[in-house]
Amino acid sequence: MREAWFSILQRSIEGARVLDLFAGSGALGFEALSRGAASADFVELHRFALATLKANVKTLKVDDRAAIHRADALRFAERLHPGQYDVAFADPPYAGQEAARLVAMFRLNAFARIFSIEHPAAQPIPGDDTRRYGDTAVTFIYAP
Repeated sequence: MREAWFSILQRSIEGARVLDLFAGSGALGFEALSRGAASADFVELHRFALATLKANVKTLKVDDRAAIHRADALRFAERLHPGQYDVAFADPPYAGQEAARLVAMFRLNAFARIFSIEHPAAQPIPGDDTRRYGDTAVTFIYAP
């Protein structure tokens, strides 16, 4: 699925400022860096995931292009400015309302040119383009 996700964004990654919300291990942000993104900001709250993120930054030797923020992704996104990033990724927990809240926030303040969010296919998110991969979907929303 990640390969398909990035093939859609291929032309937008080179030189981009990338935001990875609910970063977990950082797979999306690191993939963007490997494809030529200028920088990636990783936002994660959980201690174990943060330790993994830090180890991955060191292992991949991208500390000059990666920043890790220990923060709640929704609160972090609330403080962003319009257009602060070129591409934003989000992979929020499937249980709960984080995805819907984040999309609503983005619609009020488009903090990236392109916002892509992973979610359960059974819980559609209105957007510009949605791709299904079994039980999972990725929705892309473009800034106005």
